[in-house]
Amino acid sequence: MRINLDKLVLSTEILKVKQKILLSGVIYTARDAAHKRIIDILDRRGKLPFDFKNAAIYYCGPTPAKPGTVIGSCGPTTSYRMDVFTPKIIREGVKVLIGKGSRSDNVINSIKENKAIYFIVTGGVGALISKTVKKVDLISFKDLGPEAIYRLEIIDMPLIVAVDRCGNNIFKK
Repeated sequence: MRINLDKLVLSTEILKVKQKILLSGVIYTARDAAHKRIIDILDRRGKLPFDFKNAAIYYCGPTPAKPGTVIGSCGPTTSYRMDVFTPKIIREGVKVLIGKGSRSDNVINSIKENKAIYFIVTGGVGALISKTVKKVDLISFKDLGPEAIYRLEIIDMPLIVAVDRCGNNIFKK
C-alpha cells in the first residue's frame, strides 16, 4: 500500500500491525542528542525547529552524501533510546515515528492516546533507504553533525506498521 504523509492522519485509521507500506512525503531525522535539545526547548517554551503538528520523525543519523547522491546511508537507529522523550513529543503533535525495535509501554500508551503510529524499518538497509530520499535540507542543530535535524523528502520508503493507533504491537503478537 502506498501512503502519502499528507494524507496519513486519515490513513492511520486503516493501518494495522504487520501491514507493509511505501511511505512518501516529508520526514525529519532526530536521534538522542536532538531529542534532548527538543525537550529542553519545549521546557523553556521556545520555538521548535519544525512544525510538530502531524509531523514524522525518523530515528536516523545519515552519513554524508557521496558525489552524485543526495544523502549517504540512512538506516534506522534503535528507537527505545528515545522512549524517555517520545510521549512529550507526541503530545506536541508528532503523529509518525520511524525506527527499529520495540517501544516501552509508556510510548505505546502515548501512541494510542494521541492516535499516532510507529513504523519500523529493517536494520541494515541504510543504503537501500537512501535511494528513497530525493531531497535533504539541514533544519537545526548543525553542531550535532549526523545527529542534527534534517528534512528529508522521500518517495516509497518501505516500512512495516509496528504499533498502530489502537496500540496493537507487532512485538507482542
